[in-house]
Amino acid sequence: MDTTTEPDDPQHMTGADIRAVAAATLGWAMDAFDYFIVVLVYVDVGDDLGVSATRMAFLTTATLLMRPIGAALFGAWADRSGRKKVLIVDVSFYSLVGFLCTFAPNYTFLLVLRLLYGIGMGGEWGLGASLAMEKVPPGRRGLVSGIVQQGYAIGYMLAAIAYLLIENLTTWGWRGLFAFSVLPALVSLFVRTRVTESEVWQETRANVVANKTRFRDVMANARVLRRFGYLILLMTAFNWMSHGTQDVYPSFLKKGLGFSENTALYVAILYNVGALFGGTLMGATSERYGRRAVVVFCAVLGLPILPLFAASHTLGLICLGSFLMQFVVQGAWGVIPAHLTELSPAEIRGFYPGVTYQLGNCLAAFNLPIQEHLAETHSYTFALCATMIPVFVAVAVLAAIGKEARGGELPRAQARQPAETLA
Repeated sequence: MDTTTEPDDPQHMTGADIRAVAAATLGWAMDAFDYFIVVLVYVDVGDDLGVSATRMAFLTTATLLMRPIGAALFGAWADRSGRKKVLIVDVSFYSLVGFLCTFAPNYTFLLVLRLLYGIGMGGEWGLGASLAMEKVPPGRRGLVSGIVQQGYAIGYMLAAIAYLLIENLTTWGWRGLFAFSVLPALVSLFVRTRVTESEVWQETRANVVANKTRFRDVMANARVLRRFGYLILLMTAFNWMSHGTQDVYPSFLKKGLGFSENTALYVAILYNVGALFGGTLMGATSERYGRRAVVVFCAVLGLPILPLFAASHTLGLICLGSFLMQFVVQGAWGVIPAHLTELSPAEIRGFYPGVTYQLGNCLAAFNLPIQEHLAETHSYTFALCATMIPVFVAVAVLAAIGKEARGGELPRAQARQPAETLA
């Protein structure tokens, strides 16, 4: 256990804290890397396997649909057995499944693997975020939240860079991308083995055992249930905002605007730089102005950026519009690891944030097929605008009417009267 502390500086981050943040960020990055491989190559895979683009787009839907199962299974396990061990099992599982996609002989085999991958992906976010948020000082939670969440943008960038290198320097094609994915996943696994267990979880688990608190006792609390439903709605809007501005965009650039494969990937790298800046900056800003205020600000700002993002035709304006769009979209997302963790009951903090996140993802899972259908019947510009205008409004409204629990230590389960922690 890391013993280097500085009692005079309550916001000091120890080596153990930093390793937990690095592990959560890398784990989410590798998850996103494998997911966005499919986003970048589903048209190529469809051409190779003789499957339409709309049907291939369902691969992403399948992955998203299975995430809640993984979040529930791994989250409940982590609340009983600890964050570290379960995360190592999870990373090992999804790394193996992602690598096996290399050898998929047909669409059905690949679909089954993506369903399994979705289970692993569902477990990663909630546990990594909970561990990081439980480790770091309260005053650093907003900044760390933004950093952890932008593992997603890092993974997307790495997928785009890997695609460029493999497509231009090798003859491996899409199978080479899946084979390559095992290397960064192993790096993530190595970092995770060096993380210490959450002291907050250890204290909470001891009190849960002493009080014989059951999962159903926690979930039966009316306030916990109401918040659970609200967070699912919020995360549905959030996931539609994220996937709605990312998943179809490479196809918009290539098929809608006629840009080359390389140009589309350069644009993807650029707008993920915007995401990195936005998520980190807005996450840190939320520590001062509040989680909800930052989300509302970013969602409202997305509306005037949308025409530049979806209706531009020149490369310069596309670069500007996509950079700004991902700055605000991922700026809003930057508060989510902290926000969901802070709103979660201590006894089920491994389960609660991940499941609300992934159930929202599940409800937003049909985004890409819907946008592809609208693009085929109308245009990509229409598809982006028709879906994203109501989504930005929904994110702003839902964030504005909700609650937040920013500031102070995360609650632990109490040694006596455990029901007090559910109020």
